[in-house]
Amino acid sequence: METIPLWFEIGSLSILVVILLADLLLILKRPHIPSTRESALWVSFYIALALVFAGLLFVIGDHDHAIEFVSGWLTEYSLSIDNLFVFVLIMTQFSVPRKYQQEVLMVGIIIALVLRAGFIMIGAVLIENLSWIFYIFGAFLVYTAIRQVFEKDEEEGAAQQESFIVRVLRRFIPIHDAYDGSKLRTTVDGKKMLTPMVIVFISIGVTDLIFAIDSIPAIFGITQNSFLVFATNLFALMGLRQLYFLLGDLLDKLRFLKYGVAFILAFIGAKLFFHALHVNELPFLNGGRPVEWAPEISNWTSLGVILASLVIATVASLIANRVDTSRAESEISEK
Repeated sequence: METIPLWFEIGSLSILVVILLADLLLILKRPHIPSTRESALWVSFYIALALVFAGLLFVIGDHDHAIEFVSGWLTEYSLSIDNLFVFVLIMTQFSVPRKYQQEVLMVGIIIALVLRAGFIMIGAVLIENLSWIFYIFGAFLVYTAIRQVFEKDEEEGAAQQESFIVRVLRRFIPIHDAYDGSKLRTTVDGKKMLTPMVIVFISIGVTDLIFAIDSIPAIFGITQNSFLVFATNLFALMGLRQLYFLLGDLLDKLRFLKYGVAFILAFIGAKLFFHALHVNELPFLNGGRPVEWAPEISNWTSLGVILASLVIATVASLIANRVDTSRAESEISEK
């Protein structure tokens, strides 16, 4: 596998960060509720940008780097969409004015980027020095997949967790009940107080932390290239704000998405475990030597499994919704 040129890594990341900052400044200067058309155009732009990036990787690097990026991007994007479910609950719980939800989402995305960058650096160091960490990553992803399938009302539980954080903060910090635009502080009867926007940012930050812990082992299961790991996370988070407004109520209709994501996590967990066997150094396993008979999952296989999982979960959700709608209409007509 060829090495990605350093100039391309620095140049592409610089351009992407500038685009992200420009997006943030646009929100700060003109807070508004984006239309469906505007959101669709932005989401399409970021998806096209990711595909162009993959094409450049194919030309400058090789097809392995391009496949790793696309596989990682799709995985992180599906996990980010899953993250939107919790964002919706947080926005609803704290009654965030729709006009300022863009700012909240953008701050949440920046927090997520910072947290994930930290986890990526830690993960890269661990992988470089401790090959057995793949066993732990693999087991954690399989555990996460099982938890996602069998735990009910996980998002509601996360929202209740935020409520506990709110109660603790209110006990020590004066927080007003009403918003003052997008301000973090306001003055009430001559007294300086924090607005609920602070609580929203903290809740989003805690959510980002939880999802970063899940997503970083998943991407390292696809590629160990730190540049590609960060790039996939960056592209997955770019456009997430617009996707929130584009999907809207459709998020609730993607009822089987969590099962598709769970299958992807379990698959990557198994892939990590097999990879750990190939680079095994544990003295009590095969005498500290690599396990040659362990299957090796190719990049093309990974990409196919990820794509198939997302497509099947989405199509199954749409079919189930159509069946429910038809059933409800028939019941109404019978009455």
